[in-house]
Amino acid sequence: MRAFVFPGQGAQVIGMGKALAEAYPASAAVFEEVDEALGEKLSALIWEGEAEELTLTANAQPALMATSMAAMRALEAEGVEVTAAKYVAGHSLGEYSALCAAGCLTLADTARLLRTRGKAMQAAVPVGEGAMAAILGLDFDAVEAVAKDASENGVCQAANDNDPSQVVISGTKACVEAACEIAKERGAKRAMLLPVSAPFHSELMGPAAEVMARALAEVDMVNPKVPLVTNVLAHATSNPTTIRSLLVEQVTGRVRWRESVQFMAHEGVTEIWEIGAGKALSGMIRRIDKEVATRAVGTPDEVTAAVESLNEE
Repeated sequence: MRAFVFPGQGAQVIGMGKALAEAYPASAAVFEEVDEALGEKLSALIWEGEAEELTLTANAQPALMATSMAAMRALEAEGVEVTAAKYVAGHSLGEYSALCAAGCLTLADTARLLRTRGKAMQAAVPVGEGAMAAILGLDFDAVEAVAKDASENGVCQAANDNDPSQVVISGTKACVEAACEIAKERGAKRAMLLPVSAPFHSELMGPAAEVMARALAEVDMVNPKVPLVTNVLAHATSNPTTIRSLLVEQVTGRVRWRESVQFMAHEGVTEIWEIGAGKALSGMIRRIDKEVATRAVGTPDEVTAAVESLNEE
């Protein structure tokens, strides 16, 4: 039994998805439709642009979704539908890719929502006032205690519970920096600020959540073909009303990735395919549960190998 998962911000790289677009007309059509939905040539930025510009939140979010959907369309062209998975899930913005892949949202709506989300998240906190940091080598409870102790004069929260050895914190810059020092004192192997432009998944993102509530209220959603394991609850739902409210909550809420993978494994998932750019989620999954096999699906060769693996079953 397998699940399909979709990467979040940080996986972006110039050139991603280009080989898929050259190999599969259905993949090329994804980038064309996203360009049309946004009224600009995002594909040109993805394939030939500057990394700094692609990394901007408003660009990275729809770009990563487009790349994931290009990989999904390539799988579909080879006869593998999303229903080959028991669940879909995504890390932060990847949740939108998962919903698009599962047919809950249209591609054009997903692209526009992620452009809105990226802009709103960037605008919520002035540049330089917020920060995020990865704490390595402490478990979630220990990092949560660190964040609490560092938040006396501002905001510091556990934002991404990624795997047993990596928790990301988010909040006001001074508090996050203080938390890094406290974490090191308490035995963290590393505590490092991340190259992000805003304190995602913290209460400081409240203004962005309000923007997304309005944007999500205006789009149509249907039942996904495959249940979504949500970031906020770490269990599955197919209810569009629930999904809509959780996407709003997700802006300020914690990404419960470790628990999401544990949920899928508990429900019988033995193989997880990472659909789109990079292999970051696969590494996390292996650290969460060594019994769960992983497979990256982001290039034509990886699509071929994935299809062949199904045919051998």
